[in-house]
Amino acid sequence: AIKGIERELICPACKELFTHPLILPCQHNVCHKCVKEILFAFEDSLADGGSESSNQSSPRIKISSSSMDRIDRISRSGTKRNSLTPRSTLFPCPGCQRDIDLGERGINGLFRNFTLETIVERYRQAARAAVAIMCDFCKPPPQESTKSCMDCSASYCNECFKIHHPWGTVKAQHEYVGPTTNFRPKILMCPEHEMERVNMYCEICRRPVCHLCKLGGCHANHRVTTMSTAYKTLKERLSKDIEYLISKESQVKAHITQLDLLLKETECNSERAKQEAFQSFEKLFHVLEEKKSAALRAIEASKNLRLEKLQTQAEEYQGLLENNGLVGYAQEVLKETDPSCFVQTAKQLHVRIQKATESLKSFRPAAETTFEDFVVDIGKQEEILGDLSFHSNGLEVPEINEEQSRMYNKALISWECPGKTDSADIYVLEYHKLNREEESATWQEIEVCSKSKVIPDLDDDSSYAFRVRGYKGSICSPWSREVILHTPPAPVFSFLFDDKCGYNSDHLLLNPGRTSVESRAGFPLLLGSERMQVGCYTTLNYIIGDTGIAKGKHFWAFHVEAYSYLVKVGVVSSNKIQKLFHNTHDVTSPRYEQDSGHDSGSEDAFFDSLQPFTLVTLGMKKFFIPTTPAAPKDPASRILPLPSRLGICLDCDKGKVGFYDAGHMKCLYECEVDCSGIMYPAFALMGGAAVHLEEAVTAKYEEYHDDM
Repeated sequence: AIKGIERELICPACKELFTHPLILPCQHNVCHKCVKEILFAFEDSLADGGSESSNQSSPRIKISSSSMDRIDRISRSGTKRNSLTPRSTLFPCPGCQRDIDLGERGINGLFRNFTLETIVERYRQAARAAVAIMCDFCKPPPQESTKSCMDCSASYCNECFKIHHPWGTVKAQHEYVGPTTNFRPKILMCPEHEMERVNMYCEICRRPVCHLCKLGGCHANHRVTTMSTAYKTLKERLSKDIEYLISKESQVKAHITQLDLLLKETECNSERAKQEAFQSFEKLFHVLEEKKSAALRAIEASKNLRLEKLQTQAEEYQGLLENNGLVGYAQEVLKETDPSCFVQTAKQLHVRIQKATESLKSFRPAAETTFEDFVVDIGKQEEILGDLSFHSNGLEVPEINEEQSRMYNKALISWECPGKTDSADIYVLEYHKLNREEESATWQEIEVCSKSKVIPDLDDDSSYAFRVRGYKGSICSPWSREVILHTPPAPVFSFLFDDKCGYNSDHLLLNPGRTSVESRAGFPLLLGSERMQVGCYTTLNYIIGDTGIAKGKHFWAFHVEAYSYLVKVGVVSSNKIQKLFHNTHDVTSPRYEQDSGHDSGSEDAFFDSLQPFTLVTLGMKKFFIPTTPAAPKDPASRILPLPSRLGICLDCDKGKVGFYDAGHMKCLYECEVDCSGIMYPAFALMGGAAVHLEEAVTAKYEEYHDDM
């Protein structure tokens, strides 16, 4: 039975039987020597900027091209670290084709798979049953060994074993087994704490750990179990799974028979596909040959016609020379003395001489020498042929997810495959800026190994078109539907909520990162209401950004929770911050009545004059356009649905502030603002409400969406 499991005992790197296999964090096994050689190849690629030479310098290891591509990709991404940063070793696993983080200890933090070593040794012994293991201590010629000591890690014949393990000594208590070359320690020690034995199993990392790893190491917050419990649980699960597979032996054999048929069918279909591809290209060659012959014939015919015209013109001018051609003939006619005969001949000759004289005054070649009209424009055909590839119905067309994609300080483009068919190995993302002046745009191309990509350095206040396609080997999917996204109208302004200036911790709650604020409608509000004998609502609780703006044009975005009762957002000048936080006039109280009963608009002007800032009102899933002379008089037309993301664009140079639907970068409302002082982002909350600042797009979003 041991001879039938050779496939499980082959190292995925060197394609040979395992030698001192190490268990990677991804649970694949690789020879200790192979791990070192792959890491050496990786270090060489970092130093030399490529992996070809390093791959050739390691004849034992057979690293696949995809693994070497990943090594090149890691080296290009700049993973070199200085001595001040913790070292974290990346290892391209040849088993799962992923980049595995080995941690700060690198190879030294990996466990040796002694169980796999023992199985490999039994396989070797079964394969070479006739080959004996010789004694390590006999004088030449050595005798065949009869036992091996697991404590001494050596093999002995009977005589040498008695000499080196005398009766009554400590060595006599050593554990010995039959002849073997596989020596394993009695106790498995922790690679991170070398003096501690492993006695627990981390269920998160799926590896044995010691008590120091659990107490203060990297497994402190992980869920662990005792080694005996893990042994019993895993052994029961493995036994049940093995029993299930054995019970399904007939089904497995049926699948094997089916796979054999599929192998033969694949061979036949591949030959058929080759023949069809050959015929398709032959058709293209035939069309090109016909076009080529027609173009060459047209050029040759035009050349002959032009040469004929130029040759005739040259002969005519040759006749204008003295004693030659037309001039010579005219000179002979002049010798005629008979008037009647002379007039009869000279009349027609004089017409020809006059034409020759006129052509001499205004010389022009009878034909063009250039062949500009015969230049073949193959630009579009080259593009089409360059895009020529196999289209497979089995490869789904990816779709760009507009909800997960967003434009902020950078562009995050995310896509997904709707079906569950074969996914692509790699994706090609193309984008270009929409410009009315340019008829044909040039697509910029990026190869992506995940299903999202962060694109920096896009122009502000611009529209970009994006499309993506998948590749699996030489097969590619059609292009996805083009998606048009708009960049913010100005550079993104970064700030946090200010927890000092005017911040009311009794009514407002900030998260630790100061990127979210929530109004507390709790006991302080109830206690305050209990003391009120007349009807009154609560006042607004204000909070501003911790960074101000003195000049230029800036944009920031945020999200208002749908359950929010009332939120005001906008900007405030440094000259009016104190007035903002100490405005004693309660405009939300029923005792305040701003409507005088007539419709002159003076109430609105009076109300605006009271405001030390420029804010718009949000709440109950609505966006309210402020009342201004230019605003619609119908109240219903001033109420818009609340966008999922809102943005504010402040132009200090022009003295304007705009409020945007940040998802589509559409301006909802714009007004003038006094920018004489330093301007700060301002927010006000009342009742149950929450505001979350938009997080800047960074490279980590690629990893997050890839995990999704």
